[in-house]
Amino acid sequence: MRVACNGEGEVSGLRFLPMPSSVSTEALGTGERRLAVSTPLGPLPGILTLPAGEGPFPVVVLVAGSGPHDGDETIGPNKPFRDIAQGLAAAGIASLRYDKRSLTYATRMAATTDVTIDDEVTDDALTATRLAGSQPGIDPHRVFVLGHSLGAYMAPRIGQRNPGLAGLVLLAAPARSLLDVQAQQVREVGKRRGMSDEQVAHGLKAIADEKQWLAEAGVGKHPTGSFEGVPQSYQLSLRDYDVVAVAKGLHVPLLLLQGGSDFQVSPQQDFARWQSALAGRPQVTFHRYDGLSHLFMPAGSSGTPADYQAPAHVDDQVIRDISNWVKAQPPRR
Repeated sequence: MRVACNGEGEVSGLRFLPMPSSVSTEALGTGERRLAVSTPLGPLPGILTLPAGEGPFPVVVLVAGSGPHDGDETIGPNKPFRDIAQGLAAAGIASLRYDKRSLTYATRMAATTDVTIDDEVTDDALTATRLAGSQPGIDPHRVFVLGHSLGAYMAPRIGQRNPGLAGLVLLAAPARSLLDVQAQQVREVGKRRGMSDEQVAHGLKAIADEKQWLAEAGVGKHPTGSFEGVPQSYQLSLRDYDVVAVAKGLHVPLLLLQGGSDFQVSPQQDFARWQSALAGRPQVTFHRYDGLSHLFMPAGSSGTPADYQAPAHVDDQVIRDISNWVKAQPPRR
């Protein structure tokens, strides 16, 4: 399932392969300390970043996109989650970022045939919210989740399962099924990357065949096989997830941000769908940033993942908007 970018800048999906980066070896900055997020496979290295001062501070848990990301969400030379963590700290807001299970335990997850989206994203994010809220200097009534890409896609489920969260921040959140997002990437990004008409048609047929398999798969039936290297159990765990419907059922403040030049999550199809579905809700805020990419950095000219190889930083206005919104939200009691 190629719906995100890996460390090499290629469009990729859930790949349980060892990656060299980890926040466990990262030098700590001022106000940072190491934490471990517990999982059934073992601990995930994490970094809690605290502002200067006494607190108690609001805290934002950062949930990365698909693929085996480290806590900085490293993509090429860029580290969007480190940028966000440092920007939040400067504004008086703490954050917790952590390596994903699919990075730390890549080999063990690759050998698993029944992995689900909750194994990869939801469960560890929920554990991280509880961990963050229990730390000294943190206001336990002001715990937020910020998800990017796949992390944003699953943020409504995280909020549904932890109603004590003070708010959700969704960066580049798909509003459609991930297979539909993938199909758009094949059609548009594939062409720009030089794929032939035959290759595009082959990719689209594979996605259509997978959607047909999911439609016919029996509920409760143990799935076998894989699609694009991802176990069918993972695909099946997403089949009935309607991210927009879940978000509409939440009673928690939402901040949705979108890069206007994002070629992975469409401003026209995804962000517009969010705006239509959540229009008029007083607890929902939208921001679109013209000229910014999927990483909320200045967009390149190729409209392909090669753009992510240019060193850049998350735009200052994005971080200001997140910080101001978080500080404006009341405690959740």
